[in-house]
Amino acid sequence: MISEFPWRQAGLEIVAQGFHFLEGPRWRDGRLYLSDFYGHRVLTVDPDGRVATVCTVPGQPSGLGWTPHGDLLVVSMLDMSLLRLRGETLALVADLSPWVGGVANDMIVDRDGRAYVGNVGDRSTGSVAPTVLLRVDPGGQVTVAADGLYAPNGAAITPDGATLVLAETEAARLTAFDIGPDGELRGRRPWAEFGADTSTGKRVEPDGLALDAGGAIWVADANGHGVLRVAPGGEVIDAVDTGGLSVYAVALGGHDRRTLYLCAAPPGHAFDPERRPLAVLMSLPVAVPAA
Repeated sequence: MISEFPWRQAGLEIVAQGFHFLEGPRWRDGRLYLSDFYGHRVLTVDPDGRVATVCTVPGQPSGLGWTPHGDLLVVSMLDMSLLRLRGETLALVADLSPWVGGVANDMIVDRDGRAYVGNVGDRSTGSVAPTVLLRVDPGGQVTVAADGLYAPNGAAITPDGATLVLAETEAARLTAFDIGPDGELRGRRPWAEFGADTSTGKRVEPDGLALDAGGAIWVADANGHGVLRVAPGGEVIDAVDTGGLSVYAVALGGHDRRTLYLCAAPPGHAFDPERRPLAVLMSLPVAVPAA
């Protein structure tokens, strides 16, 4: 369990602002790609803060990734579907609704184009029910990759393609899996388990993840006020305080992959993200580049 975090506040900058709620950041081709849930668009932000719209997604975009051929894959949350962008047209890859208990959410795509898609779980009873992580193969076939998960969310895959690390937001932990040759997940084990932030007493709720070349993972804390750099086993080796903002997703990018991007917004239900675009994209220089 984590009891103390080495909080610091240094080098944070606002890159761009005026968004509704940012998720799914991915660095590619010199730009950061992101989803703005309630703005219903996928967008890019360059290092100078210039924002451009890639496509609009009426069902709310979330997780992003690419096929080996360079097509953008987008999770459509409310439609519970996986879409592919070719040119200016979004096409259905897979309907996820038969397996999804709550809205579809974040995603990671491996080097072979297999998409691992999480969801928030069924919350109709007031508590979060265990749910599944889905694997969508390049041909659109959907398979349950793992079950019994509590809000499977952000994920990272190691550079050798052998391990997937997944945030279980509602279980306050990161869970690791071995990735088999056909994309099957096995060898489930804890990667990190979190306690409470001693400055607030709140339990850490891990959301988006970014793996660095040192084997540590930057973790967005959706229930807190910053990001944690966590070593395998759970030791928090760095913690960046974002003050009055919570962080929901992170990515490592920039020309040398040493810029940590943070998708931040006021915490919890402090505002209506559909009506008030208060989310911001922040950046922080870090010493260890992306994996």
